[in-house]
Amino acid sequence: MARYDLDGKVALVTGAARGIGFATARALAARGASVVIVDLDAGAAERAAADVHPTKALGLAADVTDRGAMQRAVATTVERFGGLDVVVANAGIVSRAASMHAMATESFERVLDVNLYGVYRTVDVALPEIVRRGGHVVVIASIYAFLNGAGAIPYAISKAGVEQLGRALRVELVPHGASASVAYFGFIDTEMVHLGIDQDPLADEMLDSLPKALRKRVAPQVAGEAIVRGIEKRAPRIIEPKRWNAFYFLQGLINPISDRQLERDEQVLDVMRKLDARAGEEQPTTA
Repeated sequence: MARYDLDGKVALVTGAARGIGFATARALAARGASVVIVDLDAGAAERAAADVHPTKALGLAADVTDRGAMQRAVATTVERFGGLDVVVANAGIVSRAASMHAMATESFERVLDVNLYGVYRTVDVALPEIVRRGGHVVVIASIYAFLNGAGAIPYAISKAGVEQLGRALRVELVPHGASASVAYFGFIDTEMVHLGIDQDPLADEMLDSLPKALRKRVAPQVAGEAIVRGIEKRAPRIIEPKRWNAFYFLQGLINPISDRQLERDEQVLDVMRKLDARAGEEQPTTA
């Protein structure tokens, strides 16, 4: 598809008061787009918008688990800027690491409600405008769309589901002159990663099975720029850090071998036993 010029376009980004969402909003504004920053915290959204641009950014409070709130966010966007061309469904959370046997039902379902159904709701309410204006959708998946999600099953389910949403939507949008990208991120240096991994020694132990090179983190600005370059190219996929490209394209070969190794790795199995022991413990999500 032809290059997509963002100058003069209107974009809505969820989970955009900080981290990847905020970096994406700044990169969009730098290309000349008007940006609506959506976040749970109204004050944080407004402050982020003020940092992005004094007149071409708007901060709104909305919960992606609330369809009505997202409908109002889109309606406000259209009223303020005249339309909506780009939606980046970025809002996401993680739960405290635990086996499925030990995980609290509320935590499990909360992750799915935000990360999967929240992405669906965001895209669904924006889709009439995207279709009408031949725009672009970005859904945020993860390397956990194709990695084994032991210890983080709801997160892995949500990201695999988001991947399928984005891939299928891309095909469906072709007759309308619109497009979609799936973004697969590794470990980005965000507050969510700090809370979900750095403050949980078992989560860190879980990742010991990955090569150190793959665990290396990049700044949110790198992810935000990658998203915006992907939009400009109408790229089918956005992968960052780039070192995950090989894993993505070879996943059909790597995953069966990796799964078998995990089943036999005593260090991994010891972590699984510890995660099983978390039944009954408090298991908060990051939001």
